[in-house]
Amino acid sequence: MTNSTIMYTGMLHSHKLFVILFLLIYLIKTLLLLLNKNESLVNFTKKTRILEMIVSTLFLVTGIFLASNSGTNGTWLWVKIAAVAISIPIAVIAFKGQKKSLALVSLFLIIYAYGISETKSPTFKKEKVEMLASGDRSAVGQDVYAKMCQSCHGINGKAGMSGAKDLSISNLSNDEKIAIIKHGKNAMIPYEKSLNEEQIAAVADYIETLKIK
Repeated sequence: MTNSTIMYTGMLHSHKLFVILFLLIYLIKTLLLLLNKNESLVNFTKKTRILEMIVSTLFLVTGIFLASNSGTNGTWLWVKIAAVAISIPIAVIAFKGQKKSLALVSLFLIIYAYGISETKSPTFKKEKVEMLASGDRSAVGQDVYAKMCQSCHGINGKAGMSGAKDLSISNLSNDEKIAIIKHGKNAMIPYEKSLNEEQIAAVADYIETLKIK
């Protein structure tokens, strides 16, 4: 595993931790507001103010790092950024003015942004790749790779975006490649619901052609 892959993976796990902490803080504050526990809300806000600032900053910093080093930047990323950007000022207004509806909207936007990040889709639906009419295995593998893998791994397997493994020097067996394609690993999402067995096997075969002989 390269240093860039280790760093990206570390940032990814750290970002998820900060997102969960960020969500937890906002969830507690929203519940206190909805239950009219105004005094408890004020006390909780005071006690967690520094923690919230630290978590929010690290949440943004790690998110920016992941976005700038990701090969999967698409519509979903900009929708996620917009959802987070909109949720923050709404939350500030909601808690200062004790506006319950706005607090719920802010919390919904944050949860929505998290869902987008996990599925890489604004609608939480994974893209499905249609089979080539030719049915040629090598052509299918190349086509699927170009549509689903190339943005992170690169045309020659060496791009290393989003912490992607260098496929040109990979020692993974065919079964290991198929397992990772199906179930995902680190930043790579699982494709078992997006690709059928033939497509997965074909792209695993194509990946083998990228190896340096």
